[in-house]
Amino acid sequence: MNTRTKLIAAAVLTSLLAACATTQGGYYGSQPSQEPQPQGEQAGMSKTKKGALIGAAVGAVAGLLSGDDATERRQRALVGAGVGGLTGGAIGNYQDRQERALRERMAGTGVGVVRNGDNITLNMPGSITFAFNDASLQSQFYPVLDDVARTLTEYNQTVVEVAGHTDSVGGDAYNQELSVRRANSVAAYLQSHGVMQQRLITVGAGESRPVASNDSEAGRAQNRRVEITLVPVRS
Repeated sequence: MNTRTKLIAAAVLTSLLAACATTQGGYYGSQPSQEPQPQGEQAGMSKTKKGALIGAAVGAVAGLLSGDDATERRQRALVGAGVGGLTGGAIGNYQDRQERALRERMAGTGVGVVRNGDNITLNMPGSITFAFNDASLQSQFYPVLDDVARTLTEYNQTVVEVAGHTDSVGGDAYNQELSVRRANSVAAYLQSHGVMQQRLITVGAGESRPVASNDSEAGRAQNRRVEITLVPVRS
């Protein structure tokens, strides 16, 4: 992450934490969001709402969970292993073609395809990938992952980050471990279907990066997900 981006991230987080501490009655010690709010919490902000704000801010600024350094190391290793790197306008053109292929193959599957600059992210909701509280892939999802693996082998000039996420139900440590196991399950399936192990980075975010409020089942369902982010290998 470059210096400018780090400064932006720090400023965003500082503002959010200051808002929580000064206008919402403190950052720590709120009651679980699933319970009715007591009168004494009217001046406070729930854990999940704070998580949604902070997670969204960090995600918008920081990008990949594994960080730029880890991705750059993997890129260098792939170039050293003979995977050609991309330069200049070839990067955007390459990702344009890969994005188009993924959108065609993911249509109607429930998997979202999001483009952010030169990176492409596949958002795989837990409702179609895993049973509740389980890290074993559901068999009905195999054909979708087969198409993902086929696309990744056709477009092999990318680093592939597989990131697991959970909702806020359960303890922090358990959710972190579950998110890692889910990321590993997806990565192992992709590797068994032809994706080079050297391209894969797995990471778990637990409940720390919500994309919706954990105060409702619909929001928690959105937060239970695996994201696959494709980063072009640069020469």
